[in-house]
Amino acid sequence: MIDFFCRKRKIVLDTSVFVNPDIRNFFGKSPEQAIEEFIKIAKKAKNLEFYIPSTVFKELMYFVDEKKIPKDFYFLIRIKSPDKHRSQCPAIFFYELVEEMRQRINKGLRVAENAVRNVTQKEPDEVIKDLRKKYREALREGIIDSKEDVDLIFLSMELKATLVTGDQGLIKWANKLGIEWIIPEKFKDFLLSTTR
Repeated sequence: MIDFFCRKRKIVLDTSVFVNPDIRNFFGKSPEQAIEEFIKIAKKAKNLEFYIPSTVFKELMYFVDEKKIPKDFYFLIRIKSPDKHRSQCPAIFFYELVEEMRQRINKGLRVAENAVRNVTQKEPDEVIKDLRKKYREALREGIIDSKEDVDLIFLSMELKATLVTGDQGLIKWANKLGIEWIIPEKFKDFLLSTTR
């Protein structure tokens, strides 16, 4: 019984916590400031362990000046990849992912067809810009679309952890797979509530 109350809650962090301006601004104006503020609060948090997959950590390093990251960050965050050889995932995950990709590919094809139809009515650069925007919306928004996303999902499942992300695709799949997640705009409030 004592073990239950002493066990730490595991939190898996996405890059968006520190780089997405809509979320990051709760911690700081720049990714470096957001990391510094996160460290200050997280050091006081009780019974929390923080994880980030190595692929997501590498992605984060593209957005920050590593020299400006306090050393405490490396002691506070555990960099861990999911065990890809032992991870198990329900077949429905793949079934729904393949079905969704098929629908998105068809939607992308319709976007491309419309762009071709508009070639005579607009300037080529305008058509290309519009095509890129609509194609990106059709194929990428609201879906897991990178190995970093897959690592976040599988690590959260493996650790039975709470996922913190602003990525709507990750949130959608977390819901499908029964992964707990925190509304990213409330993450700082959540952290502060654990310091009391």
